[in-house]
Amino acid sequence: MSERLQHLSKRGSEFLGVEHPIMGGAMSWLSEASLVSAISNAGGFGVIACGSLNPNELEKEIEKTKKLTDYPFGVNLITMHPQLSDLIDCCIEKNISHVVLAGSIPSASSISKLKKAGVKVIGFAPALSLAKRLIKSGLDALVIEGLEAGGHVGPVSTNVLAQEILPNINKVPVFVAGGIGRGEAMSFYLEMGASGVQMGTRFVCANECIAHENFKKAFLRANSRDAVLSIQLDDRFPVIPVRSLKNKGTKLFLNKQKEVIEEFDNGKKTMPEAQLDIEHFWAGALKKAAIDGDIDNGSVMAGQSIGLIKREQSLSEIINEFIIQADLRYNN
Repeated sequence: MSERLQHLSKRGSEFLGVEHPIMGGAMSWLSEASLVSAISNAGGFGVIACGSLNPNELEKEIEKTKKLTDYPFGVNLITMHPQLSDLIDCCIEKNISHVVLAGSIPSASSISKLKKAGVKVIGFAPALSLAKRLIKSGLDALVIEGLEAGGHVGPVSTNVLAQEILPNINKVPVFVAGGIGRGEAMSFYLEMGASGVQMGTRFVCANECIAHENFKKAFLRANSRDAVLSIQLDDRFPVIPVRSLKNKGTKLFLNKQKEVIEEFDNGKKTMPEAQLDIEHFWAGALKKAAIDGDIDNGSVMAGQSIGLIKREQSLSEIINEFIIQADLRYNN
């Protein structure tokens, strides 16, 4: 690695405690012990996707991961989880060094509890105003994720978010996510002031990823334009856009919305029940595709960088290739 790339990577690498400032995006069902440990063993920073796991399940996943790597890794917790406090306790008891709080603005009590235990807390900032607010609340680092990413995304592109936030935030490390598929993108954002990047889509076709063979094949066949955003049918039921490959599952989500809206209008469901029913669709649909291999009816969540993935590789090959690409501009 060139001296310039080392210099640009230093802050993010030191914050994460790893060789390369590359975080693994927390992908439900896939960011488990095998993939997380492989990312960390390759010099990046793996992150367990807690998702809907209960504290006992999370504890087991952490223990499995620790058996597979001696390097640092983190845990992503969803702030709306009904057992969030217990999950935080689990992370503290298991000496997790970094926790990513995702899903909504993290509460002051959650941040304080983690920081008092010496845990570094990372959160998502979809706008400059929120980034400043999160820093004031005590967050140790931020992730800015653009709409090019897979899964649930915000409304602004990575490029615009980076221009809005990176020149104005230097108090804490900022990691850029969404559409990151090659190393040149990392060096570009490092030059702009980022401390590192976060990738999810790029790691799905890693040998160590437990995704079903059908799911990986769908990734290898797809073009960037195939990863589309979900459609919201009714303003009364806001749907956070989800980016996935267009298939029958996309239509099934529209049908699900129609069904739930009709049940609400007929008094069969309350608004919170209807909203929850719509959101629950994605968890089951993703598992159907990613784990069971039903890529027609399930949700093949993927970012637009999917078009850059050409073959299955080991995690070490992916990250080594990524760093070589990032270093190209400094070695020519």
